[in-house]
Amino acid sequence: MSTELHQGILKVWDGVNWKADVQLTGSLQLWLKAVPVARDIAAIEMVVGRKLAIALFDPSNPDDAAVIAVWT
Repeated sequence: MSTELHQGILKVWDGVNWKADVQLTGSLQLWLKAVPVARDIAAIEMVVGRKLAIALFDPSNPDDAAVIAVWT
């Protein structure tokens, strides 16, 4: 099994459960819901519309993912 790195856009931030809904860049249809976010990312950085780096640990299972970075 290999890990794939993808770029996405933050659509929804759940600061209570530290999860995000993200849209993968280049796909209008594919959204990942309730993706765990790395705890070392400050909550203040999680602004809707920001770019994200998303690690997909099992490319055949989009639910097996994590947000690992954020940038403008």
